[in-house]
Amino acid sequence: MALLFLRDISLSFGAAPLLDKVSFQLEPQERVCIVGRNGEGKSTLLKVIEGLIQADGGTRIVQDGVKIAKLQQEVPHDTMGSVFHVIAQGMGNIGELLEQFHELSVELEQNYTEEVLENFTKTQQAIESQNGWELKQRVDTIISKLGLPEDSEFSKLSGGMKRRVLLAQALVQNPDVLLLDEPTNHLDIPSIQWLEGFLKNIRCSLIFITHDRAFLQALATRIIELDRGNLSNWQCDYHTYLERKADTLEAEAKQNALFDKKLAQEETWIRQGIKARRTRNEGRVRALEKLRETHKARRSQQGTANLQVNRSDASGKQVFDIENLTFNYPNKPIVTDLSTLIIRGDKVGIIGENGCGKSTLLALLLGKLQPDSGTVKLGTNIDIAYFDQHRAQLDENKPVVESVLEESDHVEINGQRKHIMSYLSDFLFLPERARQPVKSLSGGERNRLLLARVFAKPSNLLILDEPTNDLDVETLELLEELLMNYKGTVLIVSHDRAFLNNVCTSSLVFDAPGVVNEYVGGYDDWLRQRPAHYGDAAKITGTRQPEAEKASPAIEAPITKTAATKKPKKLSYNDQREYDALPELLETLEAELEAINEQMAQPDFYQQGEEKVQATLQRLNDKETELEAAFERWEILETMVMGDA
Repeated sequence: MALLFLRDISLSFGAAPLLDKVSFQLEPQERVCIVGRNGEGKSTLLKVIEGLIQADGGTRIVQDGVKIAKLQQEVPHDTMGSVFHVIAQGMGNIGELLEQFHELSVELEQNYTEEVLENFTKTQQAIESQNGWELKQRVDTIISKLGLPEDSEFSKLSGGMKRRVLLAQALVQNPDVLLLDEPTNHLDIPSIQWLEGFLKNIRCSLIFITHDRAFLQALATRIIELDRGNLSNWQCDYHTYLERKADTLEAEAKQNALFDKKLAQEETWIRQGIKARRTRNEGRVRALEKLRETHKARRSQQGTANLQVNRSDASGKQVFDIENLTFNYPNKPIVTDLSTLIIRGDKVGIIGENGCGKSTLLALLLGKLQPDSGTVKLGTNIDIAYFDQHRAQLDENKPVVESVLEESDHVEINGQRKHIMSYLSDFLFLPERARQPVKSLSGGERNRLLLARVFAKPSNLLILDEPTNDLDVETLELLEELLMNYKGTVLIVSHDRAFLNNVCTSSLVFDAPGVVNEYVGGYDDWLRQRPAHYGDAAKITGTRQPEAEKASPAIEAPITKTAATKKPKKLSYNDQREYDALPELLETLEAELEAINEQMAQPDFYQQGEEKVQATLQRLNDKETELEAAFERWEILETMVMGDA
């Protein structure tokens, strides 16, 4: 039986309806992705499903007992308190009691008094009266499964870890339907892959919005498209959807062409005058009026962006010559002994977890930071255009039209002079939108505006730091095509795997703290080429590596000059035996952890006795500790082998 229904839902905020009598139903265990262009109303539809927005017309039906929870699109900046506190907020009043119990438990251990003990007892009794221990167990289990530090301050966590906490806050409600609006925004690749694996295994239905094509392809069991107020259903994967959608648009274009031809013929006929006014032709006149109304009501697809880069003269052949580059922050290595050559026309992806030092590496290459040792030589005749992921170049209070150029209302793109309004229309800004302040723009619109500003500057070296956030799929694909055809050099920091695969000719990857290696190709090419000791998927992504991938040998080693210059250090006999045995040990521990997680995922797991459940949770914790210790030991031995000890 379907969990929820939408029937003939209509909703308008202006002239054209965002939702025009759309219908939808969700079955148990479905994972449905909503796709569509920016501004079509995807987030609005999600709010209608959640019940936050009341539709102008139609019916929303949710089956009795069905719980709906939502993972927030943006991480709140004002949320304070421990991880346990934030998660408990998802449970309402009982969550407050559980949080109070948790805090009093810690206080009893640290500062025992009769007053604390009395408060602890009262809270315990209140929880028992509301059957709260079962909910407490649910909180503890989710914290364990998501690997969350329950006593850490939420505001001090990384962006990816904050997302996990907010996901736990939604899951602790034990929802039947989980809504996610752009869940991968600002997550690094390991966090995205962890989220993919986790969402595939949870026992609830999903409705999500994403522009990450790899995430969509991996997760969705069905796609629904919101286009010009209408909702269409695609019971297929993403690649098949693209093929069928192209066929549908082609058929629509042919049908519209035939309709327009018929309308033109009738308009010619009506202008003949007296013949059209004869009584026997009144039916034809009425038919023409219907044709006009149909044509007036037709909603054309949103225009396609016309992206162009303002190219300058070619740079010298060598763009960056990097020799033995080393830079460290206190107690944190960023890059150690990196040597590589970037030449004109290279499209280089920079890949790594959040906080590993990708933006720092860009600053070193641009001379904004000085290395601890080594050199970075910039080539000749270099004109740089820089896309900043934080959009610091944009003044929130300025109108859009004044944000592209400082003191001119015309821009010259590759010899063609354009008025600024015409140039902005290439980036899908209508005149009325172009006159509004930057602060009124959505995330996708701000990214398009910053692209317009960056591309207006003559350049032969593009440096793009997270350019893909919030862009719809069509604009992403246009940006890919533009960069592939760009004659200059491109450095790209991105967590969009499909984007990296389609654009990059080589990649600089932060394989480990301070270790940056170079590989041929994009993200998938790196996965195939990386050495085995950098390829442990369980550590990087939180999921086991597919057997086929583990069995395949590395295609080629990293192509950094660093690897060729280091002299291995011979280990002692015992260390060498331990080093050789560690890969098998790591694999065994991962298999045991996977088996425990599968056991805990069974519906009847928590119907066992309390003793058995706690024993399993303890075994999970012990195995995770063993795995972490094994990884630390492996890294120490690996450092010795590489000659860094």
